Amino acid sequence: MRKKIVAGNWKMNTLPAEGVELAKGVVAMRGEVCDCVNFIVCPPFTHLAQVAEALKGSNVELGAQNCAAEAKGAYTGEVAASMIAALGCKYVILGHSERRQYYGETSETLNKKMEQVYANGLTPIYCVGENLDEREAGNHFAVCKQQIEEVVFNLTEEQFKNLVIAYEPVWAIGTGKTATAEQAQEIHAYIREVLASKFGAAAAECPILYGGSCKPSNAAEIFAKEDVDGGLIGGAALKAEDFIGIGKGFMA
Repeated sequence: MRKKIVAGNWKMNTLPAEGVELAKGVVAMRGEVCDCVNFIVCPPFTHLAQVAEALKGSNVELGAQNCAAEAKGAYTGEVAASMIAALGCKYVILGHSERRQYYGETSETLNKKMEQVYANGLTPIYCVGENLDEREAGNHFAVCKQQIEEVVFNLTEEQFKNLVIAYEPVWAIGTGKTATAEQAQEIHAYIREVLASKFGAAAAECPILYGGSCKPSNAAEIFAKEDVDGGLIGGAALKAEDFIGIGKGFMA
């Protein structure tokens, strides 16, 4: 049975003290959702250590939002995978649409980051997805396939067993357009087919998260779809009640 995951990407939000309070709130409410759902919080680098402390003794896990493509060295401003692993991170988000769009991340860069993530015992949450122009041109399948083939297909079978995919409908984020649960299922099922073409039966075990505008009011409908295994949550992850409320979508 595939893992059910609700991962919170805090992006560039919260100061350290606010992040600690948010993490404590998530921990306090965690018991409202069955243990079959895995909760992950991904704060900014600046307060990973403090949030790790706040999560101690709970089964809420810690992730980072990015890592460097290099192991160490003269790379001012970068944060190595070994550094975030040392702080207690178990997961790291790679290839988020904002990293691709604003910071020019390419498949070449992401392959190097994947190497670092696996070398340090972390689990990547690898993001794929198409923008509005690509969706309207009917290229959404091709875009997702390319993003998978150029990075995920370079993994070993053993590495693939420790991978989470997140599908981001970039066209539906902040545009006023909404992706339906049916659209989410369609692309998730396609992504699983692409994965199966390389990794066979193991693709059935790979969690694929929905990274659109998921909130407590629509989580149950989206999570009910066969190939949707949870969510990579943005704005709604900044309120403990909403974040846990999304997890309750699995129990509806």
